[in-house]
Amino acid sequence: MDCRLCPRLAAHLAGVRSDHPDYHARPVPAFGDPHPGLLIVGLAPGMHGANRTGRPFTGDHAGILLYETLHRFGFGSQALALSPDDGLELKGCRITNAVKCLPPENKPLPAEVRTCNGYLRAELQALAPPAVLALGTVAHQAVLRALDCRIAGFPFAHGTRHRLRPDLLLFDSYHCSRYNTQTRRLTPEMFREVFAEIRSHLDGIGR
Repeated sequence: MDCRLCPRLAAHLAGVRSDHPDYHARPVPAFGDPHPGLLIVGLAPGMHGANRTGRPFTGDHAGILLYETLHRFGFGSQALALSPDDGLELKGCRITNAVKCLPPENKPLPAEVRTCNGYLRAELQALAPPAVLALGTVAHQAVLRALDCRIAGFPFAHGTRHRLRPDLLLFDSYHCSRYNTQTRRLTPEMFREVFAEIRSHLDGIGR
């Protein structure tokens, strides 16, 4: 995957590649099952996580709770995600981001989120998952935009679910970032409750 549609992000990645020549420092592709029941949408690659390793939520703090929870609920073959060659496989689940490139200070501009939305739209159309989990408000709104849903009609709130189509449920959770987990805005128990609902929904439809 090679995209330079956002000049600020492309310039930022060029600088990161210069400072860290061993980093992936390019758009980060999705990872997981090619025919998922669940698509997880994060915000953007982390500087020393996905931007370094080239795999979403791999090698940084945000991935600790995510991959442990995926393993607990049968979506992952192991609880740790350290590097692309660590043997981790996802089953019935795929992970992507609203913005594929590392943004400065982990804050993409609204125009950059809109520019990258075409990739998410294409993913949703190709995968047609019955469940989507949005990690945070930006991801939530990106999913709505990609599906041509009114953003005002589906407000973000942790632990809520939205019926976007007869065959598609959107689940919301706070992002599993270091800030949210360390301040306990998001606890492991809160995160597991969301996944328990997702697991129950998918089991109920035979996925």
